[in-house]
Amino acid sequence: MSMTEALGRMQGIQSMIAELTRSTQTESTAAALKSAAATSLATGTGTGDAGSFTEALTAALGGSASASGTDPSSLAGGLGLGGTAGIGAFKGLTAPAPAVPVAAGSATGTDVVAMAKKYIGVPYVWGGTNPATGMDCSGFTQRVFKDLGVELPRVVSDQMKQGTPVASLAEAKPGDLLISFGGNHISIYLGNGKAIDAPVPGKTIQIRDAWEQQSNLTSIRRIVPAGGAS
Repeated sequence: MSMTEALGRMQGIQSMIAELTRSTQTESTAAALKSAAATSLATGTGTGDAGSFTEALTAALGGSASASGTDPSSLAGGLGLGGTAGIGAFKGLTAPAPAVPVAAGSATGTDVVAMAKKYIGVPYVWGGTNPATGMDCSGFTQRVFKDLGVELPRVVSDQMKQGTPVASLAEAKPGDLLISFGGNHISIYLGNGKAIDAPVPGKTIQIRDAWEQQSNLTSIRRIVPAGGAS
């Protein structure tokens, strides 16, 4: 082996060690966040009224936490606070057809609704941004708008500052973002009392009756011009 080849091998090994170190640190951080979120939910502490959020979202999905056997720590992932869903569980999942982007700057709420519906059935995965493997609530909304040529930040706390505010649910239009319980969850309003979101681990992106009420909405944001009812 020449000196050049030896140096190349050494650099490759160093890069691999650095990558493994970063992966270990990321996993440790995620585990710590998951533990903290589970403790917060179980004890009723923390911000954003997470316990009330869990109950409301669970009820909206057709059950209760106690009846379904879903404990607060597993629902923590649905809050964007922690938890994971094994990507291996979705092995063999077929990715949605590639999105057809609209002309930059011309997207409306109607386009948002149509694009969001393309991802129905994609599983919830905490931290996910790839429809081929799964997405979380803010990963889903970010992806929908990215497909339309509109860039949104990654997390709910930043997404809820984008666009222009809408005063009330009665004034919301299809394509608006509904942010609830202090920024614990985000969904896309479809109009006529319907919304679409990536809810909690074990569920998929779905259309449902909008469970958000004026009392638990933190913000409504209009990112693109309003469209008609879907």
